[in-house]
Amino acid sequence: MSTKLCIGIICGGRSLEHEISLKSAMCIAQFIDKFRFEAMILWIDKKGCWHLKDINFRNLSYHKNDKISIFLQNCPHPFKFHTKNINFLLKFDVIFPVVHGTLGEDGALQGLLCMMNLPFVGSNVLSSSVGMDKDVSKCLLRDAGLSVVPFRTVLAQDQDNIDFDYFVSIFGLPLFVKPSNQGSSIGVSKVTKCEDFNLALNKAFSFSNKILIEPAIIGRELECAVLGNDNPKISVCGEVILSDNNFYTYHDKYVEHKAQIMIPALINDAISDDIRHVALRAFQVLNCSGMARVDFFLGLDNKIFINEVNTLPGFTCDSMYPKLWEVSGLNFQELITKLVELALDLHDKNNYFYHVDGAVFNYFRHERI
Repeated sequence: MSTKLCIGIICGGRSLEHEISLKSAMCIAQFIDKFRFEAMILWIDKKGCWHLKDINFRNLSYHKNDKISIFLQNCPHPFKFHTKNINFLLKFDVIFPVVHGTLGEDGALQGLLCMMNLPFVGSNVLSSSVGMDKDVSKCLLRDAGLSVVPFRTVLAQDQDNIDFDYFVSIFGLPLFVKPSNQGSSIGVSKVTKCEDFNLALNKAFSFSNKILIEPAIIGRELECAVLGNDNPKISVCGEVILSDNNFYTYHDKYVEHKAQIMIPALINDAISDDIRHVALRAFQVLNCSGMARVDFFLGLDNKIFINEVNTLPGFTCDSMYPKLWEVSGLNFQELITKLVELALDLHDKNNYFYHVDGAVFNYFRHERI
């Protein structure tokens, strides 16, 4: 009998970040410690059908990304997920979800896994949901005394009353208009004149019934990775450098690869320490666990603003999160192993009570209740 832990890597889904999720799953499958773990792909296609696939990537190159979907589409026995086949998930010791975006990192998938009492990598239901909602997370961070990018939240039913001049009067130009619950810069527009404002509103509202309007922060884009549960560790800081001084769009990130990644960022130790401290506080305020990537703006006056907290960051071979840890001394394989260990540890601690021979014991003190 194998003593290896069986890891289920869930990817895909109906999210707009479907393709990025497949790349994340492929990298995890390639770098996972095969002496300690057995792994299977659980691919959710764009119609919501689930597919199981044993991993054999020997004939695939990460850079030939067109082959990923072809490989997965050959999965046998697609099925709709419902109660009569829910028990197939119980064959796994740990789930590693990399379904980025809607229904993957917003608490929905985490809720399913919690109901099944399965250990899984990453934050719990509430922290995942809060992290996905930029409005709610920014309010919590701001109320905790952390500096966030100023914002106003607008609902779809109020769209006809949104006044361009009002937002220019409080934020100036340019403005950013973004959906409250999308990742990878999906639905985000940079507005420099009145003629573009309504187009930006329509675009953002097509992705969410709640949007944010924010000022542009002139400065630098910095990111920091957090890893852990009760005693999280903080990576070095990294910087995203854009050649055209625009903003980091989905196309820039995953199609053109325009941005230059600088790790560690060329900032002084005092600023680095401040950013790492704020990243830790943000992680704790949102009660995150496992992992998160905290994105910042550093203003021209060296003021630090939190842009957002990503509870399920990209895990491709080019993604900032694993690259930050690599420079911080933890390679891709070690990072995956650590995240699995954290998932198991958190699962044990969340089962506050356990039963032995009819008696109930407290997990933390191992005392009979």
